[in-house]
Amino acid sequence: MKILITGANGQVGQALVNKLQGKAELLAVTREQLDITNEARVQTQVQAFLPDVIINAAAYTAVDKAEQEQELSHQINAVGPEFLAKTAEGINAALLHISTDYVFSGEKSGCYNELDETNPQGVYGLTKLAGEKLVAEFCSKHIILRTAWVFHENGENFVKTMLRLGKERDSLGIVGDQFGGPTYADDIADALIQIAHHITSGMPTNYGIYHFSGMPHVTWFDFASAIFDAAVKHQVIDKKPQLNTITTADFPTPAKRPANSKLNCDKIQREFGITPSNWHLALERIEEY
Repeated sequence: MKILITGANGQVGQALVNKLQGKAELLAVTREQLDITNEARVQTQVQAFLPDVIINAAAYTAVDKAEQEQELSHQINAVGPEFLAKTAEGINAALLHISTDYVFSGEKSGCYNELDETNPQGVYGLTKLAGEKLVAEFCSKHIILRTAWVFHENGENFVKTMLRLGKERDSLGIVGDQFGGPTYADDIADALIQIAHHITSGMPTNYGIYHFSGMPHVTWFDFASAIFDAAVKHQVIDKKPQLNTITTADFPTPAKRPANSKLNCDKIQREFGITPSNWHLALERIEEY
């Protein structure tokens, strides 16, 4: 199995590299090594390596900065995936592309499934949705994996922020009216690798959009509480800070966050036997943050 990974220094990218090293013929590239917004470079590198599967873990993920850097966000989240899709189609490779809960408005009461109407509320979500549509349009063998609330030992994320603030402050205000499923990047990598094996083994594949995130669904406040419980248990911090629930309105940001990021993961379980990420289990590795 020959796999090309873009965005190799991101949270999911690093997890993929760690898991695939020595187990597949691998070409893992960072943005410095392959700018996916440069079509000629994409074609040259892909055609030289001729992967069976391209996993696009490259993305512009600075949600608030995207409101100002709209063109850069569009280039990385939409134009780059378009070039990868066209090039993958040209060599009959599969493209596995990571997307986000931000393609939804967040106003639904239940869990979002793959057929629900998209309605992004900010530039990041708009550019990620544009990327989804271009991947689907230009690559027949595509898997779009929507995920949410990603965390890992590597990279910047909510877990690391909480641990840093927990060491600095005695009390913290945490948003308690946004719901979602924290998702461990290693589990995203495992899901993508399992799908890649399925495709390359020649088994019939139902290409399209899939949801994959963590369970159980919680608020940021609930997640923070669990993070500090794990941190105290594993002696990462001395004591749990006082946590106070605040609302989204109490903590304004340039980009609007979805109030509901709960993703229904039944389809990926049905098609590939992949179960949701167990974020409680992932927090048992909190000493590594």
